[in-house]
Amino acid sequence: MTTLQDCRRLDAQDPLRPLRDLFTLPEGVLYLDGNSLGALPAATPARVAQVVTQEWGHELIRAWNTADWASAPQRLGDKIARLIGAGPGQVVATDSTSVNLYKVLSAALSIAAQDAPGRKRIVSERSNFPTDLYIAESLARERGLELVLVEPEEIAAALDEHLALLMLTHVNYRTGAMHDMAALTAAAHAAGALVVWDLAHSAGAVPVALLQDDADFAVGCGYKYLNGGPGAPAFVWVHPRHAERFRQPLSGWWGHARPFAFVPGYEPAAGIARYLCGTQPQIALAALECGLDTLLAAEPLGGMAALRAKSLALTDLFIALVQERCAGHGLGLATPRAHAQRGSQVSLSWAGADDAGAYAIVQALIARGVIGDYRAGDGARHPHILRFGFTPLYVGFEDVWHAVEHLRDVLTSGEWRRPEFKQQHAVT
Repeated sequence: MTTLQDCRRLDAQDPLRPLRDLFTLPEGVLYLDGNSLGALPAATPARVAQVVTQEWGHELIRAWNTADWASAPQRLGDKIARLIGAGPGQVVATDSTSVNLYKVLSAALSIAAQDAPGRKRIVSERSNFPTDLYIAESLARERGLELVLVEPEEIAAALDEHLALLMLTHVNYRTGAMHDMAALTAAAHAAGALVVWDLAHSAGAVPVALLQDDADFAVGCGYKYLNGGPGAPAFVWVHPRHAERFRQPLSGWWGHARPFAFVPGYEPAAGIARYLCGTQPQIALAALECGLDTLLAAEPLGGMAALRAKSLALTDLFIALVQERCAGHGLGLATPRAHAQRGSQVSLSWAGADDAGAYAIVQALIARGVIGDYRAGDGARHPHILRFGFTPLYVGFEDVWHAVEHLRDVLTSGEWRRPEFKQQHAVT
């Protein structure tokens, strides 16, 4: 059995351990929710203050040139590209994931309508993140298409002559289950369809190879593993073969070929720049860049491969300790054991008689300073979930040990049954 001393030895041997100093983490908190909101990079407050007081305060509008604000979406996009297997000039940081998804789904469906006009079906996973389904539903309704939702094991059978577009999230937000991007992309292409990937729970957490896997479109989030802060700008990537085939539907001035010509007719910019829309949020982009730099600081230490190796070791340890020390309390494992099928989180399912138990257990842990989160289920197929994210930049092996000890104490003492832990907050 693994001991606390074993965990301390693993931390002492961890080549990534110095990266923890790049973050400001509250004393006494074990933060296992980086899959929902990344921790604060230590450099962010000073950088944001610099943008506000020096660049905006002193340079005023001149900062668009003197501080090079104008290039920020592309500059940050190139940094993100290094984390997701894309090339320079292929990614922009902009807008929200939902807005970017609307852009790429619209473009992809236009391409599909031109190349395979008889295809009327969009397929996605039933447990995909709701915003993805909502955006797809609105476009399907607008274009007279059909949105079909399937379970993971049913995806292969849905890749048929009716399929125009397959839309998947690479790592499932509830379970942490990870799709085989290369295999599913190839299968969809063989069926004559395009693929849109949501990398919200992948970028910065697991190695992604968009170009190598021949993906068509991808979007992702800036505030989870990229540590960009609450509501940070998201990103969008389009394969170069598609980038200039169609203009995206939100044809704002920042995506114009000559935004400062101020001409009345829209001319889309070349390549990925046409996926920009309105004036870019410089304070938010500055914070996101600090978050990206924490990940790029890992490159001399092995980059995404090293981060992935540590992530798997952390999640393996958490699973093993939960099963050793928390057995018999109604918790099950909702996350795949196989490394190739797992993201950087562990989700525990709740099978207890008390329907509010999963939420209450998480609240009891949060009260102890162990921060995870909860996602509601809708039955045996999709049970209530306790989620724990493991960001290898700042989570250590001793953190995992203490988190499981707190979980064991909450379960064995019945502490989670206290009424205050069952009171639902607005954000779960």
